[in-house]
Formats: sequence, structure tokens, C-alpha cells
Amino acid sequence: MQADEVEASSRDAKRLAEFEQYRGLLFSVAYRMLGTVVDAEDMLQETFLRWLQAADDEIRSPRAFLMTIITRLCITQLQSARVQREQYVGEWLPEPVVTGQDGDPLALIRVDETLSMAFLVLLERLTPMERAVFLLREVFEYEYSEISSILNQSEANCRQILRRARQHVGSMRPRFEGSREKHRHLLETFLEAARNGNAEALVSVLAQDVVLYADGPAGFASREPVRGAANVASGAIGFRKLVEHGLEPRITEINGEPGVISYMNGKPRSVMTFREKNGRIEAIYLVTNPAKLAHLAGNREPE
Repeated sequence: MQADEVEASSRDAKRLAEFEQYRGLLFSVAYRMLGTVVDAEDMLQETFLRWLQAADDEIRSPRAFLMTIITRLCITQLQSARVQREQYVGEWLPEPVVTGQDGDPLALIRVDETLSMAFLVLLERLTPMERAVFLLREVFEYEYSEISSILNQSEANCRQILRRARQHVGSMRPRFEGSREKHRHLLETFLEAARNGNAEALVSVLAQDVVLYADGPAGFASREPVRGAANVASGAIGFRKLVEHGLEPRITEINGEPGVISYMNGKPRSVMTFREKNGRIEAIYLVTNPAKLAHLAGNREPE
């Protein structure tokens, strides 16, 4: 092997090690920006390729360089994706991710309340640039000078963009109340009532103004959310028949919170998470679109 080849190999190995150091951070940003695992992984791969190809004199700080690449790629991707989401039949929900499992390729993802389905749905209100500024400042706690450099915007403009983003989010920003134990207990109560077809028990854990958001496959998606405790409970009763026909619900950690993956013949059929308020379920997020569940096939865990 020639000296230049040895030098190039050593350089690539160093670049790979540096990239791996920040992989979790980069994926955490990309997933929150895009709301899909596949797109986030694509952005991660493209960032890695650009990282390998970059000249040494372009890189003052590996972390800053990588964050700049992936954030700008995500903004471009999201601008394209927004058109598709506006034409999406029914409710568009993010792809759920299983968190907290040892050995999971996503184990390095930053897990907190901003990873929840409720928070990610809320971010859909923002433009791509607003979303980037909001996440970098509010979630990842970047200074305005750093955000300005990443987005090639003035600090004054970044402050203005953040102000608009906060206004769009406003009072709708989810408030996370209670402990994980209470959250799981509420989930277990709901699941048991649904399994038994107990409408009264279902209504007892639902807020009167509860909303069910369902993201299903083309041709089966609900165009409008289901609203009200009685209507949501009525729909949940059908869960009993699915269990009788082989549906296997499993409680696991979804997007940092207790949730349910239901399997049919060993394949993921649906994912359910919810938002709690005052000890009752305020919103339910149900994903049944196969395209958004395929990456969960290897995550089957016992209760």
C-alpha cells in the first residue's frame, strides 16, 4: 500500500470515529426535524458522505460542521415532504420509534419529552426554518450565534424566527404531568378495558373531550379525528374482536413513553401512544400505516 493510501485510510478511520461520536445527536436532530426514521437515516448517511469528502480546512469543529450539514439537509427534505403531507389522506403522524432497548440501533437517540408523539405532532405547525430554530434553541440549547452559523441567518433573524415559532406552538405545547408509573398504569387500564370490551371502564379513563388521531394505510385512513369519550370508547370496543382473532398487544417504550405495539402473525399491526392530562387520556395517537411500522418488525418484546 502506498503512503498516500495509508494516509487516506487513516484519515477516513479518524473521520469515522468522530462521526460515531456524534451519531446519536445527529439522529436526534434529524428524527425530530423529519418525524420519520427512514428519512432521518437517509440524512445521516448523506451527512456521513459529505463529512468524508470535506477538506480538512473546511472543518473548524467536527460537531459544528456535522450539525450544519444535517440541519440544512433536513430543512431541504422537509420543504419537499410538506407538500406530500398536505396531500396525505387523513391524519399524518410521525413514525413511532422504540426507545430504551439495549443494543437497539436507536439507543443513542436523546430521549426526553420532546421525543413524544404529542410534541412531534405539534412541530408540524411550524415551517422548516421555524422547526430548525425552535429545536436547536429550545431542545438542544444552542446559542443564537451557533444557530446563526448553522442556518446562515443573522442572529436577529433567528430570534425573530424563534418568536414566531413560539407563537405558533403557544399554549398547545404539551404539558407532561405525572410519573411514568402513573402513565403506564393508565395505559394498562385502558388496554384491559379494551380487551374486555368494557365501555364503562374505557370512558372512565378518557377525558370528555379526548381526541383520537389515526394514521392508517391509503384507502383506510380516517379523514377526521374521532372526538369525545363516548365515540372513542365505542371504537376501542372493536379491539376485543381483533385480540380474539390473534392480535397480540405488547406494552413497551415508544418515543420515550409507555405505549403499545400490537402484532398480528408476528408482524407489527399498530402502535398506540397517548397524552395524559389530570389523570385521564386527553389524546390518543394510533399508527396503523404499514409503511410506518416496517422498521419495528425486530422489536417484539414480552410485556
